[in-house]
Formats: sequence, structure tokens, C-alpha cells
Amino acid sequence: MDYQNRQVVVTGGTGALGTAVVGALLEVGAVCHVPYRSDSEAQRFPYAQNKKVLLVALRDLADEAAVTAFYDGYDRLWASIHIAGGFTQAPIAKSDEALLMGQLMTNLVSAYVCSRAAIAAFGRAGSGGRIVNVAARQALEPRLGAHATAYSVAKAGVVALTIALGEEVAKDGILVNAVAPSIMDTPANRASMPKGDFNTWPKIEEVAAAITFLASPDNKVIRGAVVPVYGRL
Repeated sequence: MDYQNRQVVVTGGTGALGTAVVGALLEVGAVCHVPYRSDSEAQRFPYAQNKKVLLVALRDLADEAAVTAFYDGYDRLWASIHIAGGFTQAPIAKSDEALLMGQLMTNLVSAYVCSRAAIAAFGRAGSGGRIVNVAARQALEPRLGAHATAYSVAKAGVVALTIALGEEVAKDGILVNAVAPSIMDTPANRASMPKGDFNTWPKIEEVAAAITFLASPDNKVIRGAVVPVYGRL
């Protein structure tokens, strides 16, 4: 894959999966634009000093005005990868409207407004583009979302967004896809599930490789796909 000097936005780029994606993109020549929420995120980001990484303070990826202003700064954008999100596990009795709306804003609305702004940026460049969203296994297999219903609903919206938008913008040379991970092998997940079989969990580098291909110029035909990245789980 050759991303040489191609401009790529990676939301959630300072997280575990995001860091793996940025690392994979840098290896193939991309220039990465990484919005972040807090100064502490930016300070501990391992690629903060890389000359091909631009960190940009953007506190709320569901804020349409702020997101639009951010993407308006790009006239040669090639891809937008939407990893930012959040997970809340709670039974329905404890999942009030505020919790549901928080999950929708963090996972679905952020992907929606970033996709909208990215498509406008692709239009200015006039050379097509790529969008990759991050859904979840629970969105494809909702029974697995028991006790995390709000999260599952939000990620199901990301799946619908990916498929519908993928159909809408394909004529413009913009391919929209998503990956749907199961439990990824991250330090945080190991800490919260110490008795899990870590060997069956997909590695973040493996999920990053799938994302990097879907967002690449080498992907010429895949659109509207939600790719399961489950490992052996």
C-alpha cells in the first residue's frame, strides 16, 4: 500500500487502536491529522513528535460546528478514519435517557458529522476518498449486547450509517466501510477481564491492518461493508 503524502484524519488516534492505526499509516507514508480531547492525551501520544503527525485540539467530535471548521482546513484530504467512541456497560434499569444519548453522541453522532465534513473535503480535492468507521460485534450480533444495550444501539447506527452512506457517495469515488471488532487485546481490556483468553482476542495491530487496507488507494471495490474482525473469539 502506498499512502505517500496522502492526508488522513484519524479520530480517536491517541487511543490504543488509534495509535496502532497511526503507526501503520506512517509506515506506508501517510500524513496523519489526529484530533485530541485533552492535553494529557497529546502528551503521552507516542507519535507526537513525528513530523508527519499533526495533533489538533478538538474537544467534542459530536460538535458539528467545531468538526466542520476542523475539516474545512483540508483541501487534499484522502481518508477519514473514525475510531473515537465510548463503551458503557449497564443493565437497562440503570440505562436512562442520558446514558443512551451519551452513547449515541459519542459513537454515532461523532461518526456522522465527521463523515459529512470529510465528504465535503473530498469534494474540494476532487479525487474521491475513503471513510472507515468502527462498529462493534454487538451491532452485528445484538444478542451479545445484553447489559450494554445503549452501546449496541449506537454501534448499530454506525453500521446503518456505513451501508447507507456507502451507497450514496460511491458514484463520487468515495468508498465507505467499517470494521466490527470483538474484544480487542488492549491493556484496558486485559485489566477489566483478567480471566479472559487473551490469545483469542484480535490484536490491535491486526485490526489496524484491516482499517489501513480499507482506507487505502489499493481498495478499489469494497464499499458498504462491515468487516468482522473477531480474531478467534
